[in-house]
Amino acid sequence: MPKRFVVAAFEFSELSRSDTGFELAEGLTAAAQQLHETSSPRATLRTAVRLAVRILPGVEYAGISVIEPKAHRQTLAWTDEVVRSADALNAGREHHPYWNRLWTAPVARIEDSAAADGDGDRALSDLGLRSVLSLRLRADRRRLTVLTAYAREPRAFDESATRMGRLFTAHVGIALDSATLREQLTEAMRTRDLIGQATGILMERLDIDASEAFDSLVRTSQRENVKLRDLARRVVDASEGE
Repeated sequence: MPKRFVVAAFEFSELSRSDTGFELAEGLTAAAQQLHETSSPRATLRTAVRLAVRILPGVEYAGISVIEPKAHRQTLAWTDEVVRSADALNAGREHHPYWNRLWTAPVARIEDSAAADGDGDRALSDLGLRSVLSLRLRADRRRLTVLTAYAREPRAFDESATRMGRLFTAHVGIALDSATLREQLTEAMRTRDLIGQATGILMERLDIDASEAFDSLVRTSQRENVKLRDLARRVVDASEGE
């Protein structure tokens, strides 16, 4: 299950909200640098919501959540508790036209949640969130990862904000993939070292060679239906406790 965490929005003084030429490029470059300096996927998401509030025009609050077809919704990062409240209110509303759009399109907007037409959303309006802009970060058949921006004013997000939002989320997606890969490689290295330690312990304890020790670990892992990494940890911990 994805981990949950909360962050407070704060200023990134070197970034600009301007949507014009050089300043826009400079702002996105600074954002990309900060995203790629994060140490984990969780830190990437945390940085992304802070940056969204700072650099995307009109954004007052931002969150990143995972949405599944049955409308199970998990908030992964948010800049204010009102974002969590909005996500909680929208859980279970998979047939609302706004959320349906995100399965087939990369962007969805609510211009005014207080509107009387089909695009209105009374629950959001009651929270004081009049404008909503959602941008997909990742998508497959089972789930969407979405960055959603909110504003208290109606019609806060125009086409310019949407274009900038899509450029920003492209950077977030690349940084998130990189952070995920780094985390996986780090875990793989730790697992390899752990299995190597367990193999060495079995070699010494059972007077067998490395291949036999590794095969013994694999057979025990399969027999006990335990991950090889977890079994290796048990062997190492038991040895250290002797």
